[in-house]
Amino acid sequence: MYDVIIIGAGPAGLAAALYAGRYRMNILVLEKMCVGGQIILSSTIENFPGFPGGISTQELIDKFKQQVDELGTNIVIEDVLELGLNSKLKTPIYNIKTSDKSYEAKSVIVACGAQSKRLGVKGEDRLTGHGVSYCATCDGPLFRDKDVVVVGGGDRALEEAIFLTSYARQVSVIHRRQQLRASKILEEKAKQNTKINFILDSVVEEIVGINRVEAVKIKDIKTDSESNLPCQGVFIFVGIQPNTAFLNQLLQMDQSGFIITDQEMKTSRDGMFACGDCRRKGLYQVVNACAEGAVAAHSAHKYLLSL
Repeated sequence: MYDVIIIGAGPAGLAAALYAGRYRMNILVLEKMCVGGQIILSSTIENFPGFPGGISTQELIDKFKQQVDELGTNIVIEDVLELGLNSKLKTPIYNIKTSDKSYEAKSVIVACGAQSKRLGVKGEDRLTGHGVSYCATCDGPLFRDKDVVVVGGGDRALEEAIFLTSYARQVSVIHRRQQLRASKILEEKAKQNTKINFILDSVVEEIVGINRVEAVKIKDIKTDSESNLPCQGVFIFVGIQPNTAFLNQLLQMDQSGFIITDQEMKTSRDGMFACGDCRRKGLYQVVNACAEGAVAAHSAHKYLLSL
């Protein structure tokens, strides 16, 4: 029986583990992939406070993990398949089933993150981290004076395209329809930017490159004609999806599956808290994921004291 089980060992989960460990709670961290989560796909983080000039993502995550290890916290690589609640007891107990074992906890912090939707085209997986990115704020400065492509037509795609013009030489926005999905004000702002070029009614068929991105193969969906567009970076913004399917609607979520919490990271269930990219919010960055992890651990501690 654990005081708290943290699901996810990305920045939010590690920050929650750090604070929960300092509260001397009996904790367990479960992570399905590797310590660090999705941010490991980015090679460098240039906007994390305290590291002028940036820091390699792996180095930053290693520092996080070292702090957690110093508290003796156990991190287990197991995929959580199901989370259930035993509500017959006076104090609710949560049951967590993984691919290998079952665990019980008095409280749970969900920090399972989200993942960017993939295009599913040839070259995408192989070149992720080598020119293919899902975060302009994270990786934009690496493409100073380069030609980059943004795939998507929603608000985030145009926001990130505008952001990239601060670094890139040219930004080509590729969208499968003639009409963009972004707000009109954002669309007008993007179209007024001389660094942004729009390629509409088109889809990316392949991301080309050996060790780095060299070009994208584009198909015009009206004429079926194909062409190659040379570039050094491809930023994909066709949506993100939270890794919350295992919750089976146990918590209140929005229509996209993001967990709804209050400012103390409390969910719709007593004893359950959520933080990081699986939570509904406006900004998806390492810095606020860490802050949310700290708040979630603090709230879990207060909850346990009240039992």
